[in-house]
Amino acid sequence: MVQATPFLLVLSLALVAPSFSSRKCVLTGHWTNDLGSNMTIKALNAKGEFAGSYHTAVTATTNEIQVSPLQGSQHHTNEKSQSTFGFTVNWSFSDAITVFTGQCFVDKEGKEVLKTMWLLRSHVDTIKDDWKATR
Repeated sequence: MVQATPFLLVLSLALVAPSFSSRKCVLTGHWTNDLGSNMTIKALNAKGEFAGSYHTAVTATTNEIQVSPLQGSQHHTNEKSQSTFGFTVNWSFSDAITVFTGQCFVDKEGKEVLKTMWLLRSHVDTIKDDWKATR
């Protein structure tokens, strides 16, 4: 009986593991990043488009931080479990816009994780200052 125990444990892990990898990552809901910023994504429409809000915890301006609207799209031409997406945040408290692009993953523990990259474009007064407008 002692020899059967390791086999049963391995079998049970083999049966549970595929459920994590095949679990679909759901973009809608409330998200918090490592810096404490919060984002809420509302339901996706049939085209994969969505809206929501972003409340950043960090800013380069001295203005009071406000919740800002976001609009985006999730790639949905197939039923992949870890979809790609992009969205734009139009900051309510500054003259800047940020675009994000990323992918939604389900990790080994079954937790949904968003991995993103972003570009922030700030207003500048002249074309000669264009070089310092994008971060």
